[in-house]
Amino acid sequence: MSMLAGGLQALAASIPAPPGRAIELGPLTIRAYALCVIAGIAVGTWLTLRRWRARGGDPDLVFEVALWITVAGLIGARLYHVVTSPDQIGDEWYAPFAVWEGGLGIWGGVLFGTLAGAFVVRRAGASVTQFMDAAAPAIPLGHAVGRLGNWFNQELFGGPTDLPWALEVDPRRRPAGYEDEATFHPTFLYEGLWNVGVAVALIVIGRRLAIRPPGLFCLYVALYTLGRAFWELLRIDPSSEFLGQRVNFWVSVVLCVGALVAFVLVQRRGRAPASV
Repeated sequence: MSMLAGGLQALAASIPAPPGRAIELGPLTIRAYALCVIAGIAVGTWLTLRRWRARGGDPDLVFEVALWITVAGLIGARLYHVVTSPDQIGDEWYAPFAVWEGGLGIWGGVLFGTLAGAFVVRRAGASVTQFMDAAAPAIPLGHAVGRLGNWFNQELFGGPTDLPWALEVDPRRRPAGYEDEATFHPTFLYEGLWNVGVAVALIVIGRRLAIRPPGLFCLYVALYTLGRAFWELLRIDPSSEFLGQRVNFWVSVVLCVGALVAFVLVQRRGRAPASV
């Protein structure tokens, strides 16, 4: 029995490295990272559609917004990564555009996506703040699905650990100075699970409390950045630093505080309207 228990413990001692990064279909190469991002967009669109329709909104508007925020979000996310982590960009001429290699900064995506979505919603004559709250839980849920792509790319992991859920990383993917370490914190998994919890919390809060829009969106930013600040303390991949901490740590702290302040100010204006 002890030998059996030891064998089961060994099998559950780590998360294995992915078998590959792409699917080869003849001359066509499909990146697993891209599939995860597309799946995340689909899940986020589905949840936003359900919530927007429940508020009496036009379902077709969700698909129009999804198209524009996907394009703008990908541009913003890549631009944020290129600006904040220039040392992680390759030397090839196409390196700044190589999103299939990973490297998407969530806050660039949220900023550009929100601006594009707000423009489309406002042009359609609908409530921008109501739409932001309808989409609030969908953003972290879609983000959680997309984070699975980091597993296939073997990126965004933390320091070495021997915890049962430690992540195996191929030697060529290990950062300098950690070549002899075999398993690491799967920070992308921590973030994904946290995001699922954030999405559930926002749905429950929205159903049980009268939240004035865009209060739920403010709570999304505050809750996500609260967790993100912690993940940044665990990560060991190269990153620009400020005052001894990763830039994204400080960005998370500032956004968390700012979102909480915005939430309080919005709620003090009065009760939320009942419909779109």
